[in-house]
Amino acid sequence: MTDWINILIGFFLANVLGYGGGPASIPLMYAEIVTHHHWLTNTEFSNMLALGNALPGPIATKIAAYVGYDVYGWWGFFVALFATVFPSALALILLLKVIQRHRQSLIVKGMTLLVQPVIAIMMAVLTWQMMKDAALSIGIWQSLIIALIALLALTKWKVHPALLIVAAFTYGGLILPHL
Repeated sequence: MTDWINILIGFFLANVLGYGGGPASIPLMYAEIVTHHHWLTNTEFSNMLALGNALPGPIATKIAAYVGYDVYGWWGFFVALFATVFPSALALILLLKVIQRHRQSLIVKGMTLLVQPVIAIMMAVLTWQMMKDAALSIGIWQSLIIALIALLALTKWKVHPALLIVAAFTYGGLILPHL
């Protein structure tokens, strides 16, 4: 199969099945990009995800744009973006009236609540994969200290995530090479 068809199918599936937006579609994109097609390594995906989170806009479209362009140039860029945006845009247009009509339905409420634990586990698995790579590259203690600082900065000190990403890039680029 040609690259552009793989890009179309891979990003289409990740975004059709990624109920809930970025948190749900990122692990699905990871599976397509790293595990299935080997377009990026785990480290490359982690770096792209970190940088993408520091930039404004939806993360799924940034991932699609980067990987599509990297794999198949401008054509891949447009195919990946189309496959990422089209499913949710079409579903929104077609299903908005149905969802609004049945908003109070116990079935609709149950479906949306029961999918949340699945998304949480998918994000935990992705986090575990990224943490293993960090521990292998910079050591377990340094990884745990950085993770603890990030957790405190996000939850206790309410630091914006983009500032944490910039700080991590700065630390990794300026301090880490000299340790």
